[in-house]
Amino acid sequence: MFLGITFLGIGLWAWNEKGVLSNISSITDLGGFDPVWLFLVVGGVMFILGFAGCIGALRENTFLLKFFSVFLGIIFFLELTAGVLAFVFKDWIKDQLYFFINNNIRAYRDDIDLQNLIDFTQEYWQCCGAFGADDWNLNIYFNCTDSNASRERCGVPFSCCTKDPAEDVINTQCGYDARQKPVSVVVTVLSNNMLLLSTKGVGGALACAWCSICDNVLSSSLVKEVDQQIVIYTKGCVPQFEKWLQDNLTIVAGIFIGIALLQIFGICLAQNLVSDIEAVRASW
Repeated sequence: MFLGITFLGIGLWAWNEKGVLSNISSITDLGGFDPVWLFLVVGGVMFILGFAGCIGALRENTFLLKFFSVFLGIIFFLELTAGVLAFVFKDWIKDQLYFFINNNIRAYRDDIDLQNLIDFTQEYWQCCGAFGADDWNLNIYFNCTDSNASRERCGVPFSCCTKDPAEDVINTQCGYDARQKPVSVVVTVLSNNMLLLSTKGVGGALACAWCSICDNVLSSSLVKEVDQQIVIYTKGCVPQFEKWLQDNLTIVAGIFIGIALLQIFGICLAQNLVSDIEAVRASW
């Protein structure tokens, strides 16, 4: 119950910071998904279950205990139904996920919480867009149309960029012009048998790296065309999520089974308590 109150508090605080509470109609203005809803819905469900279970047990209130059992049973049934449908209609789920991600790509700059959620997802799964980096053409700031005057034109968010382990500070401009063709790497030979690597067409000097070379370097300046994969993640988040799910299927299944068992245990415990209370009352 207290954890539910905490989640609700965080959600309401986030909405207050974004000015939603002072203008309730703005809830529907966001084109994409507002992550605050996660805190509010999860917090609300946890609070209702916690309140009904705790108060029902402490006050021996059979109505609250029965409500707790039925509500928890409905949640369990919905989870079970969702799992079966997701398995049977995998292609439909994939299409809906693709639609959901692209819809949020359009609203990427509209909400800071949504922006942070997308950035976290792309960094964690090392992906870009729903099925590829070109999905960012759906966003008015990143599309490659000639009418787009944004500096981010034909680029991607920084969360799409491949990470340099030696880089301490995140380069938030690394995605500039990342989808501009061609992407070139200029390799310049410097003194002391060192190479200076810099990318062209990706926001100027996107990255520089130093490496030792042999004495038999043939030229002082080499230009090589490299694939986008050098600069940004080219795989989409939908296939990366599928791959992650397959790789961690045992863990995910174990978590869901554990949650299901806890829910069944809670239902049985509440029903047993209701039976004991009614039996005691019947003996009066």
